[in-house]
Amino acid sequence: MATKGRTPSRITSTTPYGGDPTICIGFQVTPPLCQRFVVWKTYDSSLCVSHAQVDATNYMLSGDYKYIALESNYTKKWRHSYTASYSIYDRERSTFVTPVTLPTVVQYFTWAPTGHTYAYVSDFNIFFKADVGAEAVQVTHNGKKNEILNGVPDWVYEEEVFASNGAIWWSSTAKFLAYLEFNDTEVHKVEFSWFGSEQYPQTVSVPYPKAGSSITKVKLFVVDTSNLSRRTQVVAPASVSSGDHILCSVTWVTDERVAVQWLTRKQNHVVVQIYDFDGSSWREKQKFDQTSKTGWVGHYVPLPLFFAEDNLSFYKVMSDPQGYKHIHYVKNGKATPITSGKWEVIYISKLTRDAIYFVSNEYQGVPVKRNLYKLMIGGSTSAPQCLTCDLFPDRCQYNSAYFSSDASYYRMDCYGPGLPLYTLMDNRGPGAQISILEDNKDLENILTEFQMPKMQYGTLRVAGFDMWYQLMLPPNFKKSKKYPLLIDVYGGPCSQKVNYRFKLNWGAHLSSTHGIIIASFDGRGSGYQGDEIMHAIYKRLGTFEVEDQITAVRKFIDMGFIDKDRIAIWGWSYGGYVTSMALGAGTGLFKCGIAVAPVAKWEYYDAVYTERYMGMPTDNSDAYTNSTVTARARNFKTVDYLLVHGTADVHQVTRRCLEQIHSIRLDGNFDVRSRSERTVFPVDNVHFQQAAQISKALVDEQVDFETMVNIGSGKWD
Repeated sequence: MATKGRTPSRITSTTPYGGDPTICIGFQVTPPLCQRFVVWKTYDSSLCVSHAQVDATNYMLSGDYKYIALESNYTKKWRHSYTASYSIYDRERSTFVTPVTLPTVVQYFTWAPTGHTYAYVSDFNIFFKADVGAEAVQVTHNGKKNEILNGVPDWVYEEEVFASNGAIWWSSTAKFLAYLEFNDTEVHKVEFSWFGSEQYPQTVSVPYPKAGSSITKVKLFVVDTSNLSRRTQVVAPASVSSGDHILCSVTWVTDERVAVQWLTRKQNHVVVQIYDFDGSSWREKQKFDQTSKTGWVGHYVPLPLFFAEDNLSFYKVMSDPQGYKHIHYVKNGKATPITSGKWEVIYISKLTRDAIYFVSNEYQGVPVKRNLYKLMIGGSTSAPQCLTCDLFPDRCQYNSAYFSSDASYYRMDCYGPGLPLYTLMDNRGPGAQISILEDNKDLENILTEFQMPKMQYGTLRVAGFDMWYQLMLPPNFKKSKKYPLLIDVYGGPCSQKVNYRFKLNWGAHLSSTHGIIIASFDGRGSGYQGDEIMHAIYKRLGTFEVEDQITAVRKFIDMGFIDKDRIAIWGWSYGGYVTSMALGAGTGLFKCGIAVAPVAKWEYYDAVYTERYMGMPTDNSDAYTNSTVTARARNFKTVDYLLVHGTADVHQVTRRCLEQIHSIRLDGNFDVRSRSERTVFPVDNVHFQQAAQISKALVDEQVDFETMVNIGSGKWD
């Protein structure tokens, strides 16, 4: 299969890939030892490719490993999307392929899984090259910015559905290429000013479907790569096509069988439709319906499919009757759970002929941990075997794994609670360690010079549930002393702020340097503890997840070492929303708070995210009305509030907001701090219109507050 990895700044392995026993390991050797980019390594040899000529920051190996696409001129767009230029390197001839026939600005590049065929997207159209030296053939011709996008998702699909920058899928032998066509012609657009170096700001327009408005329409097409004029559409089943719907995954089973997950707009019902190609069209073969009666389907969107050897039945993570996410075996439209318990499978990592590898939070009954498990299939049933629980028990309890093609090897990625550790494992026997790829010894040596905070984990009994918290305690912590408390909150649906990851962040600085306790708590609405907890905030955002943070603070005070007169709260995005709602609750617990890019009203947020949790505004109007920050503006008079937001934003009403800010008269207590960094406040993260509404509500109530505004491009001071 084609492989990809971005250049790290230190020696860092990428995913083990390829036909075993060959393992591809990409890493950059830190100067001055070598200024070449290692992209291929076997047991007895390695290949170094100089990237100085093209200033590459990323690489992708072709399906047959004969060519390397080196990525240059990376320019970020939204959260996952970017443009770049590409150079093709011939491994056998040790030279770059010339002349370069690719456009200088490419929106997406993808090798076929076999050979060295590739496709790319430029100007929202798809192009195909049967060979690196062949002429590119244009596959689509109707691409147009903000209207029709082929092979690359629009903003809302990128952000809320795919979490990626591509919408092209190759069949297993590259006989077929499937792609999505996104139609935004009926989607309302938002405009914002981009403050660059020009005399006048640029106006940026982005199709952005808000709650209750028209959403993106998509069509799935398949082209025959041997005859690109042969294009067929894969049509959504009637049960979803009769209304607005979302395509959330495409899975090739064989060259002539494809499975698609179609989601209704309400996102509580998904149809897994399997199609067969009959030589001229894609016909429905078999389907499976999944419905949630208590909320939405999946963690965020329905989880992916893993097909068994018969190429018709499959494995899927979904809620069991008790509301916990477990692996189900789906055959002939019937789902049978093959794992069970009051814990959850986070995702399936790999499926082989005789085993399923998955990550779960079963170990020790602690939902904030992650470990890799192996479950044998196809024969007698047995309990899942944990492959990582005892490898480095004190250092590694939050793990993931990336497997080679036949699962003979995997790279174990340990993220904490100790220093991150990356090891290459032999999976053919008892699971022996082959090598340590990165042990962060240099970081360990550096940290010996500092006093670091200590992590404490536990549960609080809130609303009838035992829910998890974490405390970052200052060095030399003493229970007899009183410490200031900062709540670091997110609180969004299916989120998990409390975890066993290694933490070296702003909170660690505040705790170690200023003696502040940093606390996080996962209340109702948080994920990976069953649907009863997660779906508690369904159709009622801004309620239980806010109330539970307030309750947790009171319980922290009861522990005896919190200074109740020095308690603050801060959060970003949904965390900014919870921060604002908690401050606006008027409890008197909090003295101050920082809200970065908060939501003010859910009507302003995108339709896919908002409707997943709140339904349509017309069907749930009271909940939309009662969940606004602006309605609580009067209570901000008793707290200090810093509102941080950007101007390069799909939610923005820049002039109106700036006029409101400048109209505030706060006798010197109001401070506008202007910063410039588009990547700090990307369009998919911040909510300028939301900030404008909060600002207006506070001004109307004559509330003193501060705001920090990002107004262009540059760097933080």
